[in-house]
Amino acid sequence: MDARSPVVIVLPASVGRERVVELCARVEGERGRVVVCDVGAVEEPGLGVVEVLARMELAARRRGGRIRLRGPGAALLALLDFVGLRLQVEGEVEEGEPALGVEEAVETGDPAP
Repeated sequence: MDARSPVVIVLPASVGRERVVELCARVEGERGRVVVCDVGAVEEPGLGVVEVLARMELAARRRGGRIRLRGPGAALLALLDFVGLRLQVEGEVEEGEPALGVEEAVETGDPAP
């Protein structure tokens, strides 16, 4: 991955299929990088937004990258969960990684690893 600061794409409050080609081209141009997709303005998400995000993620993965959501509202997160689209969200711990500052508790009598 590239050490430069991530590229940020801001989605407007209403985004639909008509922007898919443009947004995917921007993501594909960032080969192997994480592209932050600011979705804070999306107040009433629908399946059009889900399609845009899914296609952006697919375009990024084809080039060895990922997209990461910034500022998703509860409605968007619920919709993404409902359709089964798992996207990274800024500030969330990635799967399989412990949260910062969290230590695993050890029970007395547990054998050493």
